[in-house]
Amino acid sequence: MKPVLNILQLYPRDMNIYGDWGNVLTVMRRAQWHGYEPVLQEYNPGDAFSADVDIVIGGGGQDAGQDVIQHDLLKIGPKLHELADHDTPMLVICGLYQLFGNFFKTKDGHEIKGIGIFNLETHGGVERLIGNVVTDSHEFGQIIGYENHSGQTFLGEGVKPLGKVIRGAGNNGQDDYEGARYRHVIGSYLHGSLLPKNPAIADWLIEKAAMKKYGEFSPSVIDDRFAEAARTVAAGRPR
Repeated sequence: MKPVLNILQLYPRDMNIYGDWGNVLTVMRRAQWHGYEPVLQEYNPGDAFSADVDIVIGGGGQDAGQDVIQHDLLKIGPKLHELADHDTPMLVICGLYQLFGNFFKTKDGHEIKGIGIFNLETHGGVERLIGNVVTDSHEFGQIIGYENHSGQTFLGEGVKPLGKVIRGAGNNGQDDYEGARYRHVIGSYLHGSLLPKNPAIADWLIEKAAMKKYGEFSPSVIDDRFAEAARTVAAGRPR
């Protein structure tokens, strides 16, 4: 019997655009290839929060979607904080990346409160930041993705970026940072979806979950020729 990894997808009904569902599919398939049995759990507003979570994945959404989940996210915020503080690996993209920070203030001045796992704030901008992105990270090498956001995110004290932007706008188009890190939690603006073109991040999530739950991780050798081909094509595309 294969060891089980429980993967919780946050708000798939309201926060799942620009291909973010592909992140869940990638983690599940690569977990299988590494010898685990992935079990997908969906969490939508009003659902009971699972007591057994090994990986958390959340996607992006429009401002309206963020409004829909805002109060529910604040309700489960303490649980997510507890998981984050105890090194449960998480990946949150775009809209949920913003709401894992302190707040998102739209360009009209409407403030959507976040849960503060990341010490950062986001302000709605006039210009939309759209295009292919290449980011250099210490842990994962080059990270390749696609951004589409008007929110401009600024990291506060004690928050590390996911990487340094080589091409693209990143968090805000000003400081050359992309994403944020807290313990085993990753936030990013990169859609695409992110993980099929960046399997190193998917394997990192699986490794951290397996080590936390079982105390060991013995990776399989995976043929990533198609992922590498996709990375090459994406990196060569115009901004």
